[in-house]
This record gives sequence, C-alpha cells and structure tokens, in this order.
Amino acid sequence: MAKYDKSDLERRMKGAVEALKSDLSGLRTGRANISLLDPVQVEVYGSLMPLQQVATVNAPEPRMLAVQVWDKANVSAVEKGITKAGLGLNPQTDGQTVRLPIPDLTEERRKELAKLAGQYAEKARIAIRNVRRDGMENIKDDEKKKEIGEDDKKRLETEVQEMTDKYVAEADKAAEEKEKEILTQ
Repeated sequence: MAKYDKSDLERRMKGAVEALKSDLSGLRTGRANISLLDPVQVEVYGSLMPLQQVATVNAPEPRMLAVQVWDKANVSAVEKGITKAGLGLNPQTDGQTVRLPIPDLTEERRKELAKLAGQYAEKARIAIRNVRRDGMENIKDDEKKKEIGEDDKKRLETEVQEMTDKYVAEADKAAEEKEKEILTQ
C-alpha cells in the first residue's frame, strides 16, 4: 500500500498554521483580548488547571480584562497564576473579580513582541517543511516499492512542494499581519 497520503500532509501543514495563529493571538497588542489569558494555569484543588476552568474572562473595556472567579476560595490562586504566567499584567482584586488593566506597550516591548511573532512564524515554517520532508520520503519509498512510476513521483513531489509553498505563505502572512498590528498601535 502506498505510504504517500496527500490529505494527511495537508492536515498536518494546516495544523502548523493553526498553531501559529493560536500562538500569535496570545501576543499582547495593547488591546484587551481574552485569549491573552489562555496560557494561564491556576493551582486549585491540588492540581494545575487552565484559568477558563475556574473563572469567566471578559473584556468590559478596550484596555481592561475582568476575571470572574467562580469559587471565592480560588481568588488568590487565580491572581498567583496570572502573575506567574509572565504576561506583564498586575491583577487588582475586587471581591471575586480580578481586574487586569492592560498597560500601554513601550516601543521596546513592541519590538520584542514583533520579534517573537517572527520566531513563532519560523517554528511554523520548520514544522511545515518537516511535513514536506515526510511526504517526499513517502513518495520515494513508494517508488522504490514500485507502487508508483517516475512520472507519478515527479508529479507528487511537485504537488507536495506547491502545498508547502501555500502553507508557508499563509504562515508568513499571519505573522506579517500580527507584526504590523503590534508595531502600529
């Protein structure tokens, strides 16, 4: 049976782009965005849990996030988790609500975030190229086993390269848009 599976390669390349977009959405641009708190883990009931499992997060104002903690006993754990996440936010507690004012970004911080967006994009490009390499190896294996001819091999290699180019361009575009958003606030 042929090892080459176009839909599997496409799914994996698309996954790399989706992961990049998810990483980029967590980068702070100066506006309140609830996805900013996605990486926050809170230590409650003896284990680490994502913030979304112990509280509701919303953005009541453009420069403010509000975290409504469901159990009063977890308020300080939520505060600690937010501080530990290293997002540069200073939690202010008001009963069971933790308010997070979003500070202005300094020019230096903007450049760091833009650089980080570039690093995320490079990680995605590497992941996509690794998928391409797997695809090319599968095509070669199929040819060695005489499951496909040389013409099919060349056609499939071109197909894999075109798919790779498409997803690398998508990753580059996502990173470029995020960098522009960060630097022009």
